[in-house]
Order: sequence, then structure tokens, then C-alpha cells
Amino acid sequence: MKNTIFLITKICLISFLVLNKLQAQNIKGTLKKWHKVTIEFEGPETSENAEDNPFLNYKLAVTFKHNTSGKIYTVPGFFAADGNAANTGASSGNIWKVYFSPDEVGEWGYSVRFVKGKWVAIRTSNKLKSAGFMDKAEGHFTITPSDKTGRDLRAKGRLQYVGERYLKFAETGEYFLKCGSDAPENFLSYTDFDGTFKSDGIKDDLVKTWEAHEKDWKPGDPVWKDTKGKNIIGAINYLASKGMNAFSFITMNIEGDDRNVFPFTDYHTLDRFDVSKLDQWEIVFKHGERLGMFLHFKTLEAENQGLLDNGGVGLYTKLYYRELIARFGHHLALNWNLCEETGDWQNPPRTFPVDVQGRLTLASYVSSIDPYKHHIVIHNGNWFTGVYGTDSKFSGASLQTNREDFGNVHKNVLRVLNEAESEGKTWAVACDEPGDAQHSLVPDSDNPEHNNARKNGLWGAMMAGAWGTEWYFGYKHAHSDLTCQDFRSRDLFWDQGKICLDFFSNNKIPVWDMTSKDDLISNKGDYVLADPGKIYVVFLKNGGASQLNLENYNTTYEVFWYNPRKGGKLLKGRVKSISGTGYQSLGLPPTEKSKDWVVWVKLVSK
Repeated sequence: MKNTIFLITKICLISFLVLNKLQAQNIKGTLKKWHKVTIEFEGPETSENAEDNPFLNYKLAVTFKHNTSGKIYTVPGFFAADGNAANTGASSGNIWKVYFSPDEVGEWGYSVRFVKGKWVAIRTSNKLKSAGFMDKAEGHFTITPSDKTGRDLRAKGRLQYVGERYLKFAETGEYFLKCGSDAPENFLSYTDFDGTFKSDGIKDDLVKTWEAHEKDWKPGDPVWKDTKGKNIIGAINYLASKGMNAFSFITMNIEGDDRNVFPFTDYHTLDRFDVSKLDQWEIVFKHGERLGMFLHFKTLEAENQGLLDNGGVGLYTKLYYRELIARFGHHLALNWNLCEETGDWQNPPRTFPVDVQGRLTLASYVSSIDPYKHHIVIHNGNWFTGVYGTDSKFSGASLQTNREDFGNVHKNVLRVLNEAESEGKTWAVACDEPGDAQHSLVPDSDNPEHNNARKNGLWGAMMAGAWGTEWYFGYKHAHSDLTCQDFRSRDLFWDQGKICLDFFSNNKIPVWDMTSKDDLISNKGDYVLADPGKIYVVFLKNGGASQLNLENYNTTYEVFWYNPRKGGKLLKGRVKSISGTGYQSLGLPPTEKSKDWVVWVKLVSK
């Protein structure tokens, strides 16, 4: 009897060790810090349309723990069909995955929970029934330092909200300033993605080919199904080549202006996801990350507020966000934008008001399932009143304005920053839709100089303390927010955006220590960003003579000029330094004296 018990125990122990060994063999990816680590599991054979819904009635979650620091991340997993659905188009299989981006070198252990039951994917009970297979499996792997450099975000680490006005990279400690495209909102309405949206008769004319960017794809860049995806990858290449570091996209607009972008298998089945299409999205996002691009996930727009749970945070809403976070939350630089133009939406016969508490509840849910606690923002339709405060999980605003000349960008950035501060929490604010709906950033062919966009929008936002801008394309112009298929339509403006970013980055301007101090400049309407007594950046909209108030600091500063239209080196004017107290003359710009200029007033090193 004792021999029998010993034999059974030995068999069980061997089985346990073999199981762990097999699980370890399913670890894929580059085992380096900040890189995506994929763990694949063989689970139940199922499909997108199986009677027992694999997205809702199963839940995979993997807890990762760093052996030295004790850091713990519980990461949601997902059904992955045959494990290569981007290339095979598979909708069935027995592969389940989890994506993890480790933030520490050394050994990580992991443990698996795989459970099943009615609506189990959105339940939080500790008494859920095991689904067998990989449930309770354990393993470990060792992470080494990242070998990436330059723009690749795996060299910089995760971009984090750190309770300040600017987001910060965890690896390098550098703050991030962004400039990029907010349009087209239907960026993902692309003919090479799987799904029937391309030929179902519902606004098929808005489906994109991105043909203009075919020439921007490079050998060695990713594709799927041998040749697909080149043009959309080329579009990202183009933006990056212009020095842009952000692009945005809606992930669900079934009832929006375009109606071709959604993660589901069809328009009406809101609890089943198109596995191959989402795998293809991941290829695009992964490529963007390699090029240093911030990913702006616009998860809803106003027309869709009531589509999931009539505006509440119920089954469909929770499942939707869980799938987004499981598949894309590992990316290093992103924000979750919980709605475009949020607020009351009237679309007879359907009416679905989303109140303040509804927005706060959704933010709390997203924060609770996002292991990395990415920046959570919301886009104003209704103003941000009520969603500020220390108890809110919102950490910033995706600001929209409404003037053709971009004239209220500066003041509205300041308004949000000040209102949030007064409620006890510093927000990080980006102006992601400066201008108005009709025009905003028009094509170069309509306005090659983009003077108002540059002066009032781009520099107006940055000089107020925004951490960046994204640019909407007005619907009254070619290549609009819905019809754009060529980012070169704004080629000249992207140059101006890079010139702005270059000024702050190349000169290591410590914007994180600076605040708006417009009252210090003599010309009304000009901008000042300052850490008084140490450094001042002045934006003179129309050049000319001006005086800067040095208050009572009585020290000496060097004066440099920077051309926001052409960029280039810092220049010197006739006034090379200023000192003393009170108002001091900055002199005149070195050339083109009536045009806009940036003045950098820098404390003389002792």
C-alpha cells in the first residue's frame, strides 16, 4: 500500500513538473525589459461563434511577480484562435494568450487562473469554477536589460502619469511632449483588415486603402498574409519621418460617422470579437511603438455612448474594455480616451444621457482592470466639471476647442489645468482637437503657412502647459477627418510641429518646472512659460518690441531667439542679455521683425 501511495505521489509530482516545463516552453518574445512577452496556452478548442462564448464564459488571467522587488501585475488574457490568426484568418482553435511588458530585470514568476461560468469574464468572485487546462499552472522566466536605443519606446520604458502636467518615461525619466495626428478618426477603417465591414453596403465608400503611403513602406516592415498591411504601415512611417510622435484612432464607431471600425465579429454581436482583425491591429500598433509613436485609443464617440448597456457600465461595456486592455494594454505609450464629445446625446428615437457619475464609474472600472494604470482621459462635449478631484481615476483631458482661428486653445488649456488643480489633483492636458469642426487644420493647398494653427493652436497649447497637441482635419476640406487617406496633405504643418518639439527637446527646456505667466510680458495676447527667476520662454505672436517683467529677482539672463516657422539654430538679437528688476526690453527679433518669434531668456551660468 505504501509503495502504491509513493508511486502515485511520484507520478503526480512528475506531472506537475512536466506541466510547468511545458508552460515555460510556450513563452515567446524577446525576454528583455519593456519588450512584449507572450505566453501561449493550449486551452479548450472553441471558436468566435461557439455556443459557449469563449470571450464571456471563460476568463484567463495571469499574475506576474518579480522575485526581488515584489512587484505584482495581474494581466487579463484572451482567446487567440489558432495563435496566428492575423495571417491565417482563423476564427477557431485552442490557443489562449497573455501579453506582458516587464518593467524589471531579473526573474519573474507567474501563476495562471483559467475559469469558466456564466459571464465569468466580467465577474470578480474568488469562488469561480476552474476551467481546467492551464488553470493553476506556474512558471518563471528571466528578463535582461533592453537593447533598444533612439525613438524605440522599449529604450524609454512605460509612459506614466506621475501626478504632474507632463507624462514621464519610466526607464529614462524624461518627460514627453507630443505632436501628431488626431485624424482621420477612422484610421482603422482599412481594407486589408479582416471582416465584412468593407463590403456590407454600410458606408463602404469611407473604407481606406492608404494607397498614397504605399511608397512609405520599407522592406523588413511588417505585413500580414504575406502582402497585406503595407499601406497603413507606410502611413505610420510617414508620420514618424516627419518627426511626429503620436497618432489616434477610434476603436468602435458602429453608430458613428464612419461605422466601419469595431472589434466585434459584426455590427450586432457585441460580446464576440474578431480575433484575426484584432491581431492585425496589434501588428500596426506594435510597429508604431517601434517608431516611438504614442497610441491614442479613442474608445467611444458620442453616438456610441448608448450602444453598450445604454450608457451604463454593464456586461458589454466591461467586456469591451477588458478585451482592449488584454490585447493592447502592454503597449508602453498610450492613453485610454473614454469618449469623444462625451455627454448627453440625442439621436431619436434613442436617447442616452451619460452623466458625471457614469463617466466616473467607467474610469474606475478601466483603472481597475488595467494592470499598468495608463493615463485615462476624456474628450469634452460637456465640460469636465464633476470629473476632477482626488477620487477620480481621470488623470487628464483630451481637449477640444471650437474656433476656426484656434483662438481659445491657450485659455482653455489653462482653464482645465486651473480647475483640476483647484479640485486637488494636477491633470495632464493635451489639446487633441484644436480648431473647429469645419476647418481646423486644413490641407497645405488651402493654407500653406498655417499661421493661426501654428501661433494660436500649436504654440498656444504648449505655452499654456499642455503636454502636446494632435490635429483634427475639418470636414469642409479635402482629406477630412473621415476621408483622409494621405497624411502628406498637411506635410508643411508637420514640419512646424517638429520645429516646436525640437525647440523644447534640443534646448532641454524644463517645462515640468514651468507654468504660464502671461502677465509678465508687456504685449497683451503674447505668451510666457516660466520658472520665474530661472528661465522664461516667451512667444511673441507678431514679433515687435516687448518687455519682460523680471519682478524682483535682479539677476542676469542671456536672450536667444528661435524661429517657429523655420526652426534652425538659436539666434542673437541686438539685446544679448538683460538684468535688473521690473520690465526689461527684449529688443527686436533678428529678422522678419513683424512675424512670430520665440524668445528664450536663460539665467547666465555662474
